[in-house]
Amino acid sequence: MRQEWSPEELLASWTLVEGDWDLVANKSGSTRLGFALMLKFFESEGRFPDLLEEVPQSAVEYVAGPVKVPAADFAKYDLTSRSAKNHRKQIREAQSSGPPPGRTRKS
Repeated sequence: MRQEWSPEELLASWTLVEGDWDLVANKSGSTRLGFALMLKFFESEGRFPDLLEEVPQSAVEYVAGPVKVPAADFAKYDLTSRSAKNHRKQIREAQSSGPPPGRTRKS
């Protein structure tokens, strides 16, 4: 994943939308930030990061604001933990049950 993102690109690719908020609602601290970043990374790349350093620092700082977790807390997120494994499962399930990319669900 590229590391340099313009403000417009961050807004377009890393902003949490309505359904995303439902997924992060029951999480807190580094888990909340880590989940949100894994979700947006997966949406963009179609895979999960192998290392925290793969996630652009500008995206970490951008997402940290809305989820109300300090960006520095992302360093505490353990990609090999049981929680991270569960997060990957939740994200895959949410992505497979959602609308195709670029489309919205009809009410």
